[in-house]
Amino acid sequence: MDMERINAAKAEISASSAYQTLTGFFDADSFCEIDAFARSGEGFAEVVAGFGMVEGMPAYAFAQNTDVSGGALSKAQSAKLKKLYKLALKTGAPVVGFYDSVGGRLTQGTELLAGCGEVLNLVSKLSGAVPQVSVVTGTCLGTNALAAVSADFVLMTEDAQLSLDVTGANADADYNAKNGNAALVVKDAEEAAQKARELLCYLPSNNLTAPPEAYEQEPVADHNCIVSKTVDGGTKFKVADKFGAAARIRLARLGGSVIGVVRTVGKKLDAPSAEKIAKFVRFCDAFSLPVITFTDCDGFEELSSARKLTAAYAEATTVKISVVVGKAIGAAYIALAGTGANADMVYAFPDAVISPVNVEAAAFIMAADKMNVPVAQQKEVAEQFVKENLSAFNAAQNGYVDGVVEETELRAALLSALDMLAGKRVPTVAKKHSTI
Repeated sequence: MDMERINAAKAEISASSAYQTLTGFFDADSFCEIDAFARSGEGFAEVVAGFGMVEGMPAYAFAQNTDVSGGALSKAQSAKLKKLYKLALKTGAPVVGFYDSVGGRLTQGTELLAGCGEVLNLVSKLSGAVPQVSVVTGTCLGTNALAAVSADFVLMTEDAQLSLDVTGANADADYNAKNGNAALVVKDAEEAAQKARELLCYLPSNNLTAPPEAYEQEPVADHNCIVSKTVDGGTKFKVADKFGAAARIRLARLGGSVIGVVRTVGKKLDAPSAEKIAKFVRFCDAFSLPVITFTDCDGFEELSSARKLTAAYAEATTVKISVVVGKAIGAAYIALAGTGANADMVYAFPDAVISPVNVEAAAFIMAADKMNVPVAQQKEVAEQFVKENLSAFNAAQNGYVDGVVEETELRAALLSALDMLAGKRVPTVAKKHSTI
């Protein structure tokens, strides 16, 4: 009799959309469910949870089950999630959450609130210890949204909603991408699951292990992007392109090893761009991913976000290599490319410009006598001053750039630097954390 009940329960659970989401996400025949028969009220718990393999690497995942009370967050769902998070923390494996829920079982009152609080506490404990990825495929409101956006990366489908406001106002995927909540927006749940699998292949299992290695691939030589012409071909994972247009962040591989890539695009960094970079650098630092920064930047537009970015780079103890590919002006040079701000190695292209202020102002300040010419000639005189005094070679002569390299030499220089810095160890001041 018991076996009949068990088999009937298994059949009901395995037919649910959440169960099928997880079996489709994990490698074939690798999914093992946790607390499969846990009850919530008259039915099963509103979430399916378990572990399995992703490209041969262990991972945990859960999917809210809209077939049961709309996937509503409950005391039973919280209990399953807590067990999964604790296992992930013990074993050091990443967590992927598939969010689709109408909200919470509000009739459970303070029991629901307590369960939600314990889940959020564990999400915070896991942060920086194991990677967390949220995949929002439907509605995700209130406490669910707070848990989802606490992950390192949030992926959303085009028709998904993510909002702390239970009304769902301004909660669509495009809004969340433009406001920095969603790292990636994809067409549907199937593509989202595939992108989550791809993302895990760039991440270490935890903060004490290295990400998976891959065979080195030659870069795309005819590409017009300096990053694509430098990193391994076909290995760029794009992140947060709709948020902060003055900067690009990527996960990629160089010589088969995973790196974080930051590229500024020749303008002043506005607040979203600076905050995007700061968050990404902190993530890379937490998991010891080397950060390579391609700098072409006129400075900052706003002070508060500038200090966050500067602090993120200064505090990061992971490998940091900067390449000045265009301009590095004032505070942007200090934060992104300066050896004085803790960069391990700084390279520059021969035509790079490194200046304390914009080049026109620098010429008037540093060579006022030379600029005492007719207005029509001032631009030409300023450009000549820049070539003679603010060039990459000049910075290298003064010890502020470690090497001046041609574009064709950059990949080899970066590979050598990564090999040399692989054993980097940095003692830190005894403190709980910074306050910036």
